[in-house]
Amino acid sequence: MHSPFVYNLVTQCFYDQTNFEDYILLKNYRKSLLTNTSKIVVSDLGAGSRVMKQKERHISNIAAKAGTSNKRAKLLYRLTNYLEPDKVLELGTSLGIATHAISLGNPKTKITSIEGCPATATFSTNQLKRYNINNVSIITGDFNNEIKNLKTNTYDLVFFDGNHQKEATLSYFESLLDNTNNNSVFIFDDIYWSQGMTEAWEMIKKHPKVTVTIDTFFWGFVFFRTEQAKEDFTIRI
Repeated sequence: MHSPFVYNLVTQCFYDQTNFEDYILLKNYRKSLLTNTSKIVVSDLGAGSRVMKQKERHISNIAAKAGTSNKRAKLLYRLTNYLEPDKVLELGTSLGIATHAISLGNPKTKITSIEGCPATATFSTNQLKRYNINNVSIITGDFNNEIKNLKTNTYDLVFFDGNHQKEATLSYFESLLDNTNNNSVFIFDDIYWSQGMTEAWEMIKKHPKVTVTIDTFFWGFVFFRTEQAKEDFTIRI
């Protein structure tokens, strides 16, 4: 591995074996969703779910089939703990599992999360408040429209976890390029979810503004560090 930055990120963050006390809070947050039998009416603005076709869904089912896993929540926690981003943008709040992890990893960060489904946004807002997460602002709306309203902001971390379609993913990527700084990182969820997502990922890797990418098979990391030589890494986590 030629890049000291990537080497440190992998060894000190990705592979960090520390049993953080906050991991218990991550587990409890997700467990509370898995045991929640209440229902909400879901509006899918993106690709939708492959396993849940009905509009009215149990919270427990959403958490089990579409929610961020405990392993990935821990990784998000370590990332924000390690990178210490000041401002984070999340596209796709869902039930707030990832949002909760990002917040715990760096309580000083300011998180803006966009959720297309009004019922989901309302549920997650209340759920995060119950867990004393106060550094998150959830916006309800279409990603394209809301991104335009955020043009004056710069984000240190952007988590793309909403519309898993090629054209939409590339559109969000292009739209948010001007919102980056030299240390920003974009994280794309489910880069092998479909052929279209894989094609989008390959196109993003080749973008002239992108210097370093890390393919973890489930997430794709994109960096814009001008001092780095252009390299693509594949890391198994």
